[in-house]
Amino acid sequence: MAELEFQGAARTVTGSMHVLHTAEGKFLMDCGLFQGRRHESDEKNRRFPFRPGSVDGLLLSHAHIDHSGNIPHLVREGFSGPVFATGATCDLCEIMLADSGHIQEEDARFWNEKRARSPREFIEPLYTAEDARAAQAQFRAVEYAQPVEFAPGCTATWIEAGHILGSACLLVELRHSEPVRLLYTGDLGRFDVPILRDPTCPLPQADYLITECTYADRTHANPTDMKQQLVRIIRETREAGGKVIIPAFSVGRTQTIVYYLHQAVAEGLLEPLPIFVDSPLSTNATEVFKKHPECYDEEAKDFWQEQGSIFGRKLVNYITDTDSSKRLNDLSDPAVIIASSGMCEAGRIKHHLKNNVEDEANTVVIVGFMAQHTLGRRIVERREEIKIYGRMYKLLARVEVLNGFSAHADRNDFKKLLGPLAKTLKGAFVVHGEGSQPAGMKEILTGAGMPEDRIHVPAPGQKFTLE
Repeated sequence: MAELEFQGAARTVTGSMHVLHTAEGKFLMDCGLFQGRRHESDEKNRRFPFRPGSVDGLLLSHAHIDHSGNIPHLVREGFSGPVFATGATCDLCEIMLADSGHIQEEDARFWNEKRARSPREFIEPLYTAEDARAAQAQFRAVEYAQPVEFAPGCTATWIEAGHILGSACLLVELRHSEPVRLLYTGDLGRFDVPILRDPTCPLPQADYLITECTYADRTHANPTDMKQQLVRIIRETREAGGKVIIPAFSVGRTQTIVYYLHQAVAEGLLEPLPIFVDSPLSTNATEVFKKHPECYDEEAKDFWQEQGSIFGRKLVNYITDTDSSKRLNDLSDPAVIIASSGMCEAGRIKHHLKNNVEDEANTVVIVGFMAQHTLGRRIVERREEIKIYGRMYKLLARVEVLNGFSAHADRNDFKKLLGPLAKTLKGAFVVHGEGSQPAGMKEILTGAGMPEDRIHVPAPGQKFTLE
């Protein structure tokens, strides 16, 4: 008999972490960072609800920090088991987790030097870049569609999720006296989005389902329309003499935007202008994308053959050093600046926002989900003033929100992917959602024939038996 315990992303969006208890041991599915208010995030990220040394293994769906970001801390606190993930996810985590550790070191240094009023208020980073590099030794690369035995009688299969490079759904099979098949979606992607292959459809049948529901209550704009919208915004902002500032996740979103801009210039839809990707992580992530063309769809492969690149060769300036980043503050001519992080909580984007949000000629383009209590959410809400590095700034720049860039499945995608599973499921657990999102997923599953009493929205710490 197995048991599921929900700890992260339960009735919220960030910090994904689900615990699978079996007769063979304790295993995690994802181990992400919780993101939000500083004090609340720090408290949740530092305290594991179990002894890390008691965990026997970790099954990782993908490299996004809200799914992988607390692995170095887990290792530092005593976890010594393997971390199974696709090859692309392993490569992305190598750079993303080291970057996360560096950011935490810098945030702690800034707080201790600038904000702490006494040594009693000093903080320590959750983990360091060195901790992240040490944790990488425990990663084990797996192939898509190839079952891996992570414990005696227990296998996991990574199935294309179409969310980001290397992302996967996990089919966990427990071959005991009463076999159990558990499908964990991780984060599901969309159909017909650029660069990546579509999610696997149909998904395999299972007894139990753990599903995200981030956009279960709405539909996205057509992703192909996003290129035209982006071109429109850049044209209008250039006419006003302003700059376009785009907070974008370093992995996935940045590459998609660059790909669209490259296509737009190649197709004559956009006159060339200075485009900067100001992020060491984005630059390194783009190199990982180049390393894994097996994850591309046919259109991306064709464009690469035609252009010699899909990531803006000779069109985009990739910036890694600090001095070049600072020089962007002196730009007076129209330009596009893409910088991480996507939720505006860390990284160089905060400096670009600080220097540009009080100019009405500029435009901030939001191209991804912004969790509650983040700077990005306050920009989406168009607050009159926003706090950056402890100081209030007037939000005078135009704000455009383009949700069609989302890498998350929407209501229609969920119906297509999960609807065929609904009638035969013994139970479904709805995670990675807040507000009306879990209710949206319940409607999808009940509409496809699943009894409502089999659908659960687990609270943190809640446990369920898998029979």
